[in-house]
Amino acid sequence: MKWIGNRISYVDQEHKTTFVIIPENPGIVKSLIGAWFCMWVVIGGTLIWAWTYYPMKRELHLVMVVFMVFWFYYFLRVGRSFFWLMFGKEMLKIDKISLTIKNSIKGYGKAKEFYIENISKVRVHIPESNSFQAAWENSPWIRGGERIEFDYMGKTIRFGRKLDEKETKLLFQVITKRLDDHLRKKKH
Repeated sequence: MKWIGNRISYVDQEHKTTFVIIPENPGIVKSLIGAWFCMWVVIGGTLIWAWTYYPMKRELHLVMVVFMVFWFYYFLRVGRSFFWLMFGKEMLKIDKISLTIKNSIKGYGKAKEFYIENISKVRVHIPESNSFQAAWENSPWIRGGERIEFDYMGKTIRFGRKLDEKETKLLFQVITKRLDDHLRKKKH
């Protein structure tokens, strides 16, 4: 097993290369997002309890429904970010036929396969450091911030969440070399 920085490991085998990218580890941020998530669950539980226990007028029911929709949206967003920080990882596999990407939380997640001959324009996408996009993608409650992208049959596919510039460039070099090697072998 070889390492690129502290977050990316990869294994070269004869017919495939596998990569594992783990999320960054901001200890205090995990605690804060975990506390926020727990408080959000308590708020939702309290509202559901109040809904079933207290008699309410129709107007209050409407307000509760609107708030519960709002609550549920943020419950999903914060929950997914928290569980991603705690148990998530990106897994990539390059073999003779395809590049497979799987975003996994505790082993759960759907693997997506992209055939090598249909992959084009592999590139690095790093936003300017002073831009709004960079600030947004570096926020701890956002899972995104993918740094490597390629075109695949009219769509742009991205991976490499919140990698720094050095890790991104090194991963880009290894991936493009492996893709080129497999394409050359396939043509011969």
